Amino acid sequence: MSNSKEILIRDAADSERDAIAEVLLEAYGQYAAELPEPFWAEYRRSILDSVHGTAPYARIVAEIDNRIVGSVLLFLSSEEAYGRPELGIDSPIIRLLAVSPSVRGRGVAVLLIREAARRSIGLGAATLNLHTSDMMASAIKLYERLGFQRAYETDIMNGDTLVKGYCLDLGAFSLPQSKQTSTL
Repeated sequence: MSNSKEILIRDAADSERDAIAEVLLEAYGQYAAELPEPFWAEYRRSILDSVHGTAPYARIVAEIDNRIVGSVLLFLSSEEAYGRPELGIDSPIIRLLAVSPSVRGRGVAVLLIREAARRSIGLGAATLNLHTSDMMASAIKLYERLGFQRAYETDIMNGDTLVKGYCLDLGAFSLPQSKQTSTL
């Protein structure tokens, strides 16, 4: 693919869940070697359950040349995202942001996050939340560059792993003029 290809951001059709799962497993597969096998197997199962489950408010995908190359799931609360109402997050949460390694560096992740933020603003939300761990260092840099701040009160322990909460103040987040596509 050349850098001049248009990136279309849109809702996924229900029939595209397997394509989303494929991108997620391709993207997150880089962590399989870093994690103990039982933990990776559980993480993989969790990814597939999230994609095929009914909890996401939206499944947003990035498409280039009629091929899904990225996705993000948008949930409305910590109860829906994680089955954890005790976290007290009653505003949108993004999970499982993924970009195919073949198109990384082209702004796909930014477009997906911006679309999730736009939709969250449309729902009247003041914040957009997410959780990540230190093994996803490049993702953390991106989130911080976009204005996400640490939300320590929403941190989760998953076994021995600290899963860090982040929050974006949507009132301070600047969105481009309603762009759904980008030419990079």
